[in-house]
Amino acid sequence: MYRFLLTPRWLGYLALTLVAAAVMVFLGNWQLDRYRGRTEVNERIDAGSTMRPAPLRDALPAPTGGPGTAGPAPADRVTWTKVTATGRYDTANVVLVRGRTADRDVGFEVLTPLVLADGTAVLVDRGWIPPAPGGGATVQPQVPAAPTGEVTVTGRVVASESGGGTVDRRAGKLETRRISIPRLARQLPYPVAGGYVLLDQQTPAADPAFQAVPIGHTNNWQNFGYVVQWWLFAGMSLVGYGWVARREARRMAGLDGPRTPTDRAAEPVSPATT
Repeated sequence: MYRFLLTPRWLGYLALTLVAAAVMVFLGNWQLDRYRGRTEVNERIDAGSTMRPAPLRDALPAPTGGPGTAGPAPADRVTWTKVTATGRYDTANVVLVRGRTADRDVGFEVLTPLVLADGTAVLVDRGWIPPAPGGGATVQPQVPAAPTGEVTVTGRVVASESGGGTVDRRAGKLETRRISIPRLARQLPYPVAGGYVLLDQQTPAADPAFQAVPIGHTNNWQNFGYVVQWWLFAGMSLVGYGWVARREARRMAGLDGPRTPTDRAAEPVSPATT
């Protein structure tokens, strides 16, 4: 009854179905890996709010190059964990990152290099501030002065952002759109760590004009939904092949032939009741 499945045409249908199902399973597995990765990120974000801060060098290795170079990027397992470091702010090389949003307002994140005792530096994101009053979203803000002397910071390790664009110096400050550590390092007179620190606490205390940069969780459940979707599609393609093959088998066996229409005119008419 199903010998037709061995014909070249139906073998071709089977091959296409199996290839399509395999691709869908692969895409589902890929989304599953992304779900697991994003879940780990969310877990580190949650754990970082209660963990004791570790020394900076436990998460960010010291850069080994010369001035204007960046150190190795932080390992995935240490991003969003809490660290502490002590040094002196370099107020001559403040970095303004424009186009950043906080509570739906567009402004700037302010990064200031913290120069450590060994002569290297780590960029510290001191927080978000709005543009200068009366101007547009790209007008330079009034940046509160960084503390002088020795400063101790505590914050989260954040990896360098991709892309970056240009880094310009305007009115004595560096400006950029993305926090790309390698690009920013080229503008600085010392080696810079490969990740930056998102400030939680500072001694002396940070200026109240800064607003804490929100840490958003990744949408891992969206990836999990894609996993279910792709695996369902894979199963449906196999079920669909079986359904089409069964329908073809029944047609060839004459089980699904057209039915003879009923001739209503030939049926006897029941006598009318009075």
